[in-house]
Amino acid sequence: MQTLIKILLRYSNFLVFIALEVAAFMLVFQNNAAPRSSMLSTANSVIAWQNEQVSAVVAYFSLRAQNEQLAAENVALRNQLAAIDSLRPEGAIRYATAKVVQMTTDQLHNYLTIDKGSKDGIVRGQGVRNSDGVVGIIRTVGPHYSVVLPIIHTQTQISCRFTKNDYIGILQWNGEDNRFASLTDVGAHMMVNPGDTIVTSGLSPVFPEGIPVGIVENSYLKQGDSYHTIKIRLNTNFKRLKYVEVVQNAHQAQMEELMHGLD
Repeated sequence: MQTLIKILLRYSNFLVFIALEVAAFMLVFQNNAAPRSSMLSTANSVIAWQNEQVSAVVAYFSLRAQNEQLAAENVALRNQLAAIDSLRPEGAIRYATAKVVQMTTDQLHNYLTIDKGSKDGIVRGQGVRNSDGVVGIIRTVGPHYSVVLPIIHTQTQISCRFTKNDYIGILQWNGEDNRFASLTDVGAHMMVNPGDTIVTSGLSPVFPEGIPVGIVENSYLKQGDSYHTIKIRLNTNFKRLKYVEVVQNAHQAQMEELMHGLD
């Protein structure tokens, strides 16, 4: 107690000064509307800013949940369509949704990683698409993750066809712009026009027929050339790719085994 009294006596002048300052401040605040309004306005601004930040965080997670739900609904609907499609064996084609967790888009050999692996039924060679169109082909598979070789990889080739006449060509990327690819092996006798729609041909077990690929941006044919040079604008926007669907063909392994037996 004596120690406390000594401390109070030692700092008595300072404590009195603080008490007077607090009293003066309270008098000014109570009797003057301007400072009180300013403080209340500042407090309200801080509270509003905090509310905005909380709302933004809530909206972000809400939007993420909605995107995941939409992806799951798309896969469920596509599975139903595949099951009732009379052109395919009953139940042969199914789709598994996956999220892109890593990706490159500006390299010659681009890759993307998805959060599904062998424990989810993913195997090497399966096709990958999204709601817009073709994405690529499964290259390597781990227990929980898989690496996809996208169509914006110089070694990827996809069999495609024109919707207007079923003419077949091969889609391949030239390593330049991730928005475009080239369609090769289209003979000079074929009439090619800007806006022509290109889809998967269904001539391999990787992709079923009719998945959107892109549209003809432009084409040219030099005198004496046997094939068109065709630029395709891809449907898939790889810069905004978040969710994909893996094509699971129950007959793929058998079909590939039969094809390899012809080599």
